[in-house]
Amino acid sequence: MRTVVFDLDGTLADTSGDLIAAANACFRQMGAGDILTPLGDAATALCGGRAMLTLGLTRLGQVADPALLDRYYPVLLDAYEQAIDTHTVFYPRAMETVEALKRDGYKVAICTNKPEYLARLLLDRMGTLDSFGALIGADTLPVRKPDPEPLREAARRAGGDPKRALLVGDTVTDRETSRAAGLPSVLVRFGPSDTALDDLAPEAIIDHFDELPDVVHELIG
Repeated sequence: MRTVVFDLDGTLADTSGDLIAAANACFRQMGAGDILTPLGDAATALCGGRAMLTLGLTRLGQVADPALLDRYYPVLLDAYEQAIDTHTVFYPRAMETVEALKRDGYKVAICTNKPEYLARLLLDRMGTLDSFGALIGADTLPVRKPDPEPLREAARRAGGDPKRALLVGDTVTDRETSRAAGLPSVLVRFGPSDTALDDLAPEAIIDHFDELPDVVHELIG
């Protein structure tokens, strides 16, 4: 069975606003106020909590040493959990495309480097958790992307063949994951990632989700 596996942040949904709000909660706790901005720092937000903390601390002239990051990372996660869906939106036609792929006989799954409990909470709050046959998060397995095993396991748990799958993503991590698995990748150009997608040489790049079904059919049948 053929499977389309989706990254979450920056691919299916723009989660940057809520992630940045969570990071700014940490900086306010430090007495510094809001350091990151939703528009200017969206790409960093999708690189994860530690990347946001590192950027903010650098702007404050502080060294982002591991002990300081370890201290505030749980604070960030707690703030994010409390307001995980305030600003987050699915990209246009994202969920309609997921449903169209299912009608065409594809299994669908999510493989994200967001902690699994947060990914499940977000999708549940947005009413789409049951739309996917499987969800693999950063901590579901002993390894995470760009290791290929989370991608393969997402396909397996969705009821698909891990050799007949592809990954839809938005970053170099997604490209490296699919390459390591020996599978094609489709990268989306509409997310806030600052990656030069053409340089990554994915099998396909799309500018809108309406393009995805035809691309999927061409790549995995």
